[in-house]
Amino acid sequence: MEISRLYGGLVRKNLYAHPGRAAWLTNKGLRLESFRCLHLGDKRIPLPYRQLNSKALSTVADALEHPASLAWTNIFAPVEILQNFGLTCASMECLASFLSGFYLEDELIDHALSAGIAPTLCSYHKTFIGSVDAGLVPPPRIAVTTSMVCDGNIGTFRYLEEKYHVPTFIIDVPHEDTDDARKYVADQLRELTAMLEDLTGRPLDMEVLKEALRSENRAKAHFLSYLDKRRFHAYPVTITLIVFQLLATHLSIGQPWVEEIFAAMDQDVENWPLSDEKRLFWVHLPPYAQPSLKSWLNLGDKAAITSGEFDLDYIEPLDPEHPYESLARKMTGNIYNGDFTRKAEGITELVNRFEPDGVVQFCHWGCKQSMGSVMLLKERMQQLGKPMLILDGDAIDRRNCPDGQIRTRFEAFMELLEKGEGGIQS
Repeated sequence: MEISRLYGGLVRKNLYAHPGRAAWLTNKGLRLESFRCLHLGDKRIPLPYRQLNSKALSTVADALEHPASLAWTNIFAPVEILQNFGLTCASMECLASFLSGFYLEDELIDHALSAGIAPTLCSYHKTFIGSVDAGLVPPPRIAVTTSMVCDGNIGTFRYLEEKYHVPTFIIDVPHEDTDDARKYVADQLRELTAMLEDLTGRPLDMEVLKEALRSENRAKAHFLSYLDKRRFHAYPVTITLIVFQLLATHLSIGQPWVEEIFAAMDQDVENWPLSDEKRLFWVHLPPYAQPSLKSWLNLGDKAAITSGEFDLDYIEPLDPEHPYESLARKMTGNIYNGDFTRKAEGITELVNRFEPDGVVQFCHWGCKQSMGSVMLLKERMQQLGKPMLILDGDAIDRRNCPDGQIRTRFEAFMELLEKGEGGIQS
């Protein structure tokens, strides 16, 4: 942590006086950390997770170093189509998280605010906007997002589209999961394909797209099998790696390396001993830099995040023979699409399947959907008799995530789980 802070200070020192040097230092830091995680990292972390850590870092470094093949997306974008054109997908949340690893989020947020960005905007978006304005994140070949879940996405993408002339495609996803809705989205995906063909000068390879969907199905099957086994076996992980996992389950899904890593996890987890740790189902993004949660959940033997809904927002197999329709259904049928009832029902099904000891929802400051659904989910967990903890804070801005309050409430929740008692803490 101290090395990261010192290195981030070096980036910060060059941020405005020498922005090109700051960007170079950032990319070089990602490369060095990728090497360190794989070859010199903590051996208590299982090898597949160290490989995932290394690959996530190198993927982001590739994206930043080669903007001609970079696509800004959200995590619900049809990355399978974008990858078909040789594009590396990186969401604003992904890029903001990695920059926060350099302890830069406060500087980048303040930079965005000084440019007139509203203080009520999600801190991931503010960090991302600040990073683009500061030159740490280059304008991409294309930006693709969806209308679902986050009402800040479209505004942020439109702002950057106008300021940096970024070709942008926004997919309008109806709230209903119907045949008409899927056809409407599938037609937009065909329009996106045509735009990409014009932009890159190359045609979509349908056979490659079909194979990506087959690989995605196999990867998901391995991941679900791993999570089923994780109910009983220890498998040390950190909060940061739980966040990095989203790069595999969403932004790079369909690529061979994701399938290989999830297959390795599925096989390797059986080699680990049975565990009596308290297993937590985590709702929304965890604040990976929060000190007290790190002390409890990073490689600990008392509690661990074993599953969460973001990685499992759509788990049905895709039909490779009808890729556009399948990818459309992946959006319309997502548990985050539509009203909050669908999310509550989806999480209830996942909690029933993976049988965690407790559920934790982190209500990220500035994120309306993470806070707006919490009461519905609270009612569902009460009906299940499942202990639930509701935390408030900021998943990325360290200044807005009070450690004392979170530590007190999390420790009380753990005492409740140790005693085997139910209940909701909010």
